[in-house]
Amino acid sequence: MSLNGSDKVLLEGALYDRPRPGGQPKLNAKQTAILIAETCSAAPNGREKWTMQLLADRLVTLGVVDSISDETVRRRLKKTR
Repeated sequence: MSLNGSDKVLLEGALYDRPRPGGQPKLNAKQTAILIAETCSAAPNGREKWTMQLLADRLVTLGVVDSISDETVRRRLKKTR
């Protein structure tokens, strides 16, 4: 069986992913591990539990990232469940 030009294009489109929009993840595996370790640690003094903003601030304080939003922290933790 031989394929004509348009069939080859369709077949290649089905077999191989095209580049997708979106940027690189904000946290790599090592940074995510640090985030999880901080999440499992005791909350800061005067707090009963960690908030997403406190975790984001902690990652910046530790020098893990230059900046990160609380929403990025939330999404990353949700993916690790």
